[in-house]
Amino acid sequence: MPLTHDVITALAPDQSSLKAANGLTKASKWPLREISAADQLIWGECQGSGANPYRTVVDTGDHGYKCTCPSRKFPCKHALALMWMYVDDPQAFQQGNVPEWVNDWLGRRRTTSAATKPELSKTGKSLTAARIPVAEKTEDPQAESRRKAAAEKRAKDTRAALIAAADDLELWIADQLRTGLAGFLDDCSNRCRAIAARLVDGKAQALAGRLDELPARIIKLPTEERLETVLQELGKIVLLLRAWRSAPEDTELRRAISTSETRDSLIDNQDALKVTSRWEVVGEDISTRRDGLVSQATWLINLGNGPAFAVLLDFFPASLGKRASAFAAGEQFEAELIFYPARAPLRAVLATRQPGAENELPWPTAPEGDPLQPFLIQQDIAPWTSETPLLLPDGRLFRSGRSVWWQSSDAVHTLPVQSAPAQQFAGMELNQTAALWDGRRLRLFSARTNWGRIQLDD
Repeated sequence: MPLTHDVITALAPDQSSLKAANGLTKASKWPLREISAADQLIWGECQGSGANPYRTVVDTGDHGYKCTCPSRKFPCKHALALMWMYVDDPQAFQQGNVPEWVNDWLGRRRTTSAATKPELSKTGKSLTAARIPVAEKTEDPQAESRRKAAAEKRAKDTRAALIAAADDLELWIADQLRTGLAGFLDDCSNRCRAIAARLVDGKAQALAGRLDELPARIIKLPTEERLETVLQELGKIVLLLRAWRSAPEDTELRRAISTSETRDSLIDNQDALKVTSRWEVVGEDISTRRDGLVSQATWLINLGNGPAFAVLLDFFPASLGKRASAFAAGEQFEAELIFYPARAPLRAVLATRQPGAENELPWPTAPEGDPLQPFLIQQDIAPWTSETPLLLPDGRLFRSGRSVWWQSSDAVHTLPVQSAPAQQFAGMELNQTAALWDGRRLRLFSARTNWGRIQLDD
């Protein structure tokens, strides 16, 4: 199918993308627009909000595309704009040699166009022909060396972009402290959104998301706690940046700043912690982020050996609507979990899963002493983290004015609760409680009682 305006309209995810693409067709935004001699590939560079222009390539034969922008729309507005300009004025594209970054994309993509599909024999299938060995293609050593050089260059460019993003963020934090955090609280949303956009351009997507969500966290707190919370969060980010500068190849630090490893790479990692055990779903947290993604966190407690807790994270566009969870609260199952490399392993992916046995296993015994000891240990080894799952000992919930508190049975430890559970749980004896501590309040998940298991986060 030739590239036409109808094809572009069909490819666009929504009308806003088409309008944005139409606005990007100005020549000043595209200092480079070229076409291959075979009139099959078009590519160009579009000046975005970052220091480096975005590189965009489109295969006009099968409408494949690639862009270096961080947009989560497919295709992005830059790819649509390039198609739009080619349909409107093909003469504006000068013939040029295919650059290395386009060749690299061609080498990695899976072409699905009809032109590349093998032709079937007119005589039908042949067993004799199927037995004929297919000659293996010999690898071009020069092409392999070019791919390696391109990969090294991408890694170098990404490292440089992350360093520049870290410099910008530290300078931004210093500016907020210098001008006063009271003014920051008054304009928190706009300031965080602006620096988050700059961090996305600098390949620091994880940090961008963390700062973009900061205003939502602050607004939920009482007024008297907001200033201290902002100061603590900015301090944690500075500690994270300093730690990453001293160990830029550390996978945990890079994950907290840029992007996570893919599931396949984690499964292939021989050094990753793999734990086969019985797990129980103790809680689930679903929230919509400001970038339009829905975050779904499933919290598991380990009923065998290994890390006490694990969290399975999933992200999907909010436009897909509510999705059914793959887990039910209180469900027990046998599974192998692969943990992301970390100083205190917590986030994991599900490798294999079998239904739980008919016999239900009890929870492990809660640690003796200070119930916040796991949080303190994690803050010592990874002070940039904010939340730690806890298994609390015997205790009960009680109200004091508008606040709800958890108190141990011996009345030695008392901790504030973030959200008040149902009224009927007040005063109930809780043998063991799974909760999340963020340094200020408990977020209750579920508990074991003399009456059985109860869910506290409904």
